[in-house]
Amino acid sequence: MTESVAATPPAAPASREAVVRIEGLCKSFDGRLVLDRVNLEVPRGSIVSVIGQSGGGKTTLMRCVNLLERPDRGTVEVAGEVVHQGGRTVCRDLPRLRRTVGMVFQRFHLFPHLTAVENVVLAQRKAGVPEERALERAVALLRRVGVAHRALAQPEQLSGGEQQRVAIARALALTPEVLLFDEPTSSLDPEATREVLSVMRELAADGMTMLLVTHELPFAREVSDHVVFVDGGRIVEEGRPTDVLDTPAEARTREFLASYGTAS
Repeated sequence: MTESVAATPPAAPASREAVVRIEGLCKSFDGRLVLDRVNLEVPRGSIVSVIGQSGGGKTTLMRCVNLLERPDRGTVEVAGEVVHQGGRTVCRDLPRLRRTVGMVFQRFHLFPHLTAVENVVLAQRKAGVPEERALERAVALLRRVGVAHRALAQPEQLSGGEQQRVAIARALALTPEVLLFDEPTSSLDPEATREVLSVMRELAADGMTMLLVTHELPFAREVSDHVVFVDGGRIVEEGRPTDVLDTPAEARTREFLASYGTAS
């Protein structure tokens, strides 16, 4: 599914069509190498969780998928289309790309002057969806994530967990082929975290393709098909959740997991 950059073994064949494929991805900020020759595949209908210390390159990797960050080198392919190659953006329609790749941010990024339902309607209207249909879908999605009763509330009137569930509904509104989650529970209290993770479990059960950056290791073990440990901008270890999280092969992975009390 992915290729370890340390030993660079032959890539294992993916069992399903890859919705996201990244090859040789490099990214630097102010001369500091943040991603170093990263290879990653996210097969359709799978959940790939990226774990690692803060500052290790996880969020940058995520943002390179929808070109919120532009890679310096390497290839990014989404839904069978090369969108970035060799340091050059190939995609001619970034709005369409970002409809294909929905994203849920750490800090919600809801428009504060709009109600919950208006936040979910807005993206659809910009994509040309008729108002009545956009509103109908927004209400259905808010119901799906358990906050339909808060449809007319503005973000400041919502709890953190409610805001994040509205953000998930907004990301789903344009029926993306893959959802990116950038540490979606990092700013939430334990109760709100449980609420958001419950919604994500339902999405997983429905077969949504997801690429997830998370510090919620028990959740990653529970829902993921594949776990990738990133450290210092490189993929150190990857594989099935039980292999990476319970019996890691690499000393650096064991050290990282021990800091969470999940491995000796």
